[in-house]
Amino acid sequence: MTGRCRPPSSIEVARVAGVSQSAVSRTFTPGASVSAETRAKVKAAADALGYRPNLIPRIMLTDRSGIVAVVVGGFYNPFHAMTLEAFARALRAAGKQVMLVQVESDRALDEVVGELSAYRVDAVVSALSIHAQDVADALSAFRIPIVTLNSAITTEWIRTVSSDNEGAGEAAAALLYERGGRRFGYIAGPQDSIAQTRREAGFRRGLARLGVGQCASSCGNYDHGGGYAAIREMFAGDAPPDALFCVNDLTALGAIDALRIEFGLQCPTDVLVVGYDNIAAAAWPAYQLTTFDQNVEEMVARAIDMIDADLAGTASCDIVQPMLVERSTTQRA
Repeated sequence: MTGRCRPPSSIEVARVAGVSQSAVSRTFTPGASVSAETRAKVKAAADALGYRPNLIPRIMLTDRSGIVAVVVGGFYNPFHAMTLEAFARALRAAGKQVMLVQVESDRALDEVVGELSAYRVDAVVSALSIHAQDVADALSAFRIPIVTLNSAITTEWIRTVSSDNEGAGEAAAALLYERGGRRFGYIAGPQDSIAQTRREAGFRRGLARLGVGQCASSCGNYDHGGGYAAIREMFAGDAPPDALFCVNDLTALGAIDALRIEFGLQCPTDVLVVGYDNIAAAAWPAYQLTTFDQNVEEMVARAIDMIDADLAGTASCDIVQPMLVERSTTQRA
């Protein structure tokens, strides 16, 4: 190939359709006045030529691109894939275009949003949390609506939709106690996560209300390997836990494998286990993990409502109740 064919222009469409160039523009402008006859002529000519309207002039005129950036974390965690799919489906249904941005941590969000502002995105949504006020202030300076999941810090431009992490932690404590647990353990994630902090706080508060003062803990780093390593540490001493709450499902799956492989223990016979997220693997026959479903579809729907609403009249934080999905890891015979 020695060159690239130029795409057809609106002038060519107008010539083929026998109408003015402004008639072509009005045909492809939502809400613009154009007769049915003219619209049919223009559409037929555009289809014949393979014409697609250039959106840049409209973006420059209205300062709205119709593009929403979806910022996601590492795809090692199926929860991020779940939220991406939910966001993409809901945004398309709302007539938005999706721009995918993948980062490794929420600490990169300030840089990412700065880059995205040059693309005239209308908003940013993300399952990543914002945990520092200076990051939130930096993001707000771009004056782009941002909605995060499971965060805590909000500003004039930042809103959040959260799972009731603390309430779920309390419910996990009550369930494990009711199912026969008496020595409890919690496998955490990195301590700079809002969701992690609240799940652990709820779990410990729930245990305290049951008169349980001791709870072993170890950090699992949100992944299978971290859950596996946490069990090796937690069960190395005397009187290890017989009931575990894990910060997320990947951690819980790693814990279950470590209990079986490293210590010859079975769930729920020897150890009760509860996770969080309800990823697809939680229902696999090898695990049948009891977990909390965050109701991602509802969280995403509320996040998109926040994007389209007037920022001044929108609640800064919305809470979605997770649903307990009990499977065999908490069902002793």
